[in-house]
Amino acid sequence: MQYNKINNLFGWLCFVIASATYILTLEPSVSFWDCGEFISCAYRLQVSHQPGYPLFAMLGKVFSLLSLGDNTKVPYFTNMGSAIASGAAVMFLFWTITAMAKKMLANGKRNFGDAQTTVIMGAGLVGALAFTFTDTFWFSAVETIVFALSQLCISIVFWAILKWDAHADEPGADKWIVFIAYVMGLSIGIHLLNLLTIPAIALVYYFRRYKNITVKSAFLAFLVSVAILGFVQYGIRGYTIKFAAFFDLFFVNTLGLGFGSGALFFFVLLIACIVGGILYSIRKNKPTLNLAFLCVAFIYFGYGSFAYIPIRATANTNLNNSHPDNAFTLYGYLNRIQYGENPLITGPYFDAQITDQHEGSTIYRKGPTKYEIAGKRSTYDYDHTTFLPRMYSTDPSDVEFYRGWLQIPEGQAPTAVDNIKWMASWQVYQMYFRYFLWNYVGRYNDQDGQQSTESIDGNWTSGIFDGGRHLPKSVVDSPTYTPLYALPLVLGLIGMVYQIDRKKKDALIIALLWFFTGLAVVLYVNQPSVQPRERDYSYVGSFYAFAIWIGLGAIAIADLISRKLNARTSAYIATGVCLLAVPALMAVKEWPGHDRSTKMTAHDMAYNYLISCPPNAILFTYGDNDTYSLWYDQEVEGIRPDVRIVNLSLFSGDWYIRQMQKKMNQSEPLPITMPYDKYKDGIRDVIYYNDAKITGPVELKEVFDFLTSDDASVKAQSQGGESINYLPTKNFKITVNPADVFKNKVISPEQKDKLATTVEWKYTSNYVTKDNLAMLDILAHNNWKRPICFTTTIGNSNLIGLQPYLYKEGFTYRLLPLKADTANHDQLSKTNSLVMYDNMMNKFKYGKFKTAKYLDHESTNMFYPVMLTTFLDLAQNLVKEGHNDMALKLLHKCDDELPEDLYPYIDVTARKMFLAQTAYRLGDFKLGNKFVTNIDKFLVDQLDYNYHLLKDDVNSVNARDVQIGMQVLNGMAEYTKTANQTALSNKLEAQVKDYATKFAPILGQP
Repeated sequence: MQYNKINNLFGWLCFVIASATYILTLEPSVSFWDCGEFISCAYRLQVSHQPGYPLFAMLGKVFSLLSLGDNTKVPYFTNMGSAIASGAAVMFLFWTITAMAKKMLANGKRNFGDAQTTVIMGAGLVGALAFTFTDTFWFSAVETIVFALSQLCISIVFWAILKWDAHADEPGADKWIVFIAYVMGLSIGIHLLNLLTIPAIALVYYFRRYKNITVKSAFLAFLVSVAILGFVQYGIRGYTIKFAAFFDLFFVNTLGLGFGSGALFFFVLLIACIVGGILYSIRKNKPTLNLAFLCVAFIYFGYGSFAYIPIRATANTNLNNSHPDNAFTLYGYLNRIQYGENPLITGPYFDAQITDQHEGSTIYRKGPTKYEIAGKRSTYDYDHTTFLPRMYSTDPSDVEFYRGWLQIPEGQAPTAVDNIKWMASWQVYQMYFRYFLWNYVGRYNDQDGQQSTESIDGNWTSGIFDGGRHLPKSVVDSPTYTPLYALPLVLGLIGMVYQIDRKKKDALIIALLWFFTGLAVVLYVNQPSVQPRERDYSYVGSFYAFAIWIGLGAIAIADLISRKLNARTSAYIATGVCLLAVPALMAVKEWPGHDRSTKMTAHDMAYNYLISCPPNAILFTYGDNDTYSLWYDQEVEGIRPDVRIVNLSLFSGDWYIRQMQKKMNQSEPLPITMPYDKYKDGIRDVIYYNDAKITGPVELKEVFDFLTSDDASVKAQSQGGESINYLPTKNFKITVNPADVFKNKVISPEQKDKLATTVEWKYTSNYVTKDNLAMLDILAHNNWKRPICFTTTIGNSNLIGLQPYLYKEGFTYRLLPLKADTANHDQLSKTNSLVMYDNMMNKFKYGKFKTAKYLDHESTNMFYPVMLTTFLDLAQNLVKEGHNDMALKLLHKCDDELPEDLYPYIDVTARKMFLAQTAYRLGDFKLGNKFVTNIDKFLVDQLDYNYHLLKDDVNSVNARDVQIGMQVLNGMAEYTKTANQTALSNKLEAQVKDYATKFAPILGQP
């Protein structure tokens, strides 16, 4: 069979294997993080968060149509889109490896032996299938996220440049370059990572086209490649829209034409310039110039997908992030201006003081007929700066982390050496190489490991030496414990050395691809400190590059064996051994930790949030995992369309407040009374507290009117002489009208005696931001017509001091005008018990927590503890209120729905201990013993592991875990003794004594 046919056949085989793997392990519904937003935006063609993913949304819409009207199947098919894209990426990786291997072995010959064909195909299979089963790539392949399609684009363009390389001397070969440009343009509508392949691609072009290659010329070629990357990233992607915006500003504000007229003129002018350049290059016979203009034209063709953004923004879709319906807003949207900029080349240390402030560029907003000035950006001078600033964040938690990580004493200034140490140890090692080693060496678990290089949580391991470490069973028995014995890494390093020895230029190209899609991202993004989640998905392109070397490693092994055996036998043995030692091993180890086929937690937790809300409720959320799955449930499946979801992290945007003043689905506009002019961008962005010495609480309506007044007589003077609003008091109240409360069925008749005459609370911040102002508007003018709820996972600061009046009704707190329970120390454990009981027993879904083959980090670490706390708070309050039978049924529901042996962190044991205590109080000793026995099993395992650490190094012990473990053991001993469970109590007391002796050095006991 001809080489090309064999190559194509095995490439498609890789596609089938990879796609089948991902489809079999797909999450059947929505996943956590951005997936809920992406599915919602794809299904209804809406506008997602910055910088916009229009092509991804349009492709997602195509896959969503495969659901054939069953909206519950929409996420399955959009997830399948990621699976198929990932399978295709693996296929192109196979062809990339075989192209590299062919160059290495055939030396330009068109005909070569079967043994060489065999080893080339073997190399492609080993490298492509190794990448198939990598931890990071697999994670993104089974959910609706941009990184699967982004990696496909990377795979296509790198394969395409090798196709060009193979045919560069043939007529028309430059069509591959134009094709690459088009895919680059398209990829901008998916994710920007694909642009990072430009330096490697440019070097392939340079090595192929130029004969007299020197170190100097190669370095100049590299600089040109970086300039091309900058031109595409900033010139085409960024400044195209910026120039369009300023053309629009001139046409609208100076010429008096309509919005968009100037932008349209600019684009016509741009097209004319490109067409003119192409025609000129043809007439003057300038092929290089012609190729350049064609590439620019095709990048713009692909980039044209972004026309989707202003078109759909103008349509006023439900999800319409930033409402980018004009050139200025679109420019800010594409460049993620709201997220701020991290310093790259020079900048301040975290302790630098501002010495001067300068007025920067003008901020424009769209007015009724013209663009208006919303303000000026500011730039600052600092008393000390550094080259490559890495420790620059002034956030107190970041500063604390910097000092703790580098052991910089309080009050001591960081140095240039500290700056480089931070970059090397945290940004480069902890936030890149740790991820790299996860994929090709192995991993302990999927816990967050950003904050420690020593802890097993989130750390890498080969597994080779783990047998003597006495690792806890919670680690080694977990599906996320994936020791790979470093075999993929070793094979990849062998392949790298082998290629360097035989094809230095090609090795340099792969190294550039690895660097720019890995470490260059680290340097460019310049993460300030601990991230909301692990960021390994950002570097998958570099893991792809290393997989090429893994494939080439199989050739090196075959070459080594061929010194003893014939070439064909060596090829077969090397391929078989490498397939078993790397891809097969990775598949076996990684499969349990990636099989999401039975997981429903993201969908069901969002469902529970919505079901917890009374009809027509206003539900305040905050984080991504509070919100995106909720959007999916509501926008795609139509669950509780009467509930208005308000994300407080977006509520500070004038565009979002304006959206909340409109009807959405079956939800009426929110009771926000402010006209747009009172809160538009640049107006009342922040209002500071200035104590006016007012005695007693003030009616919230009066406070709100004061905050939004345009009367100069009630304003203060800023240092610049400007009249500004201010907050005169933090003591608020809402006078309760009983007629409104009973008319709107806010409380039950049985709660009538608990009705408060006023709701009084103290505002908890020293300033009022726009989201706070809008919330105060709602509270002041709602008059109890619509239930006001907060997700139970929201931060305390977002509750603005309302805790005494918040009652759980499931996964939400509801604002109720009941007399404050000052005796309750934990205000957030209060429950509206009968309503909550009905929700949890009859309405909630539990995400297959107990039966799922695998639960991801968010399911185990965020929502499982929330579920436990929800059960515990209700059970304890039911007992207090005399509903013992209901409390016992609830405990059994908890036992039926939640896993027995899931302990993502040690604090969970305390919650389960209190569940056991409640079971004992209710006389169900069997259930109480079951809880206690499971807790004990886990604690003994953890304490034994820590005791093993203690014997080696006292500083390696997690003292907090030991202390909590001992407290829980002691508590369980007391509770079992009180419940007359003598045998179990004696066992626990003996353990307490034993461990107290063992851990005396860290427990402070003699």
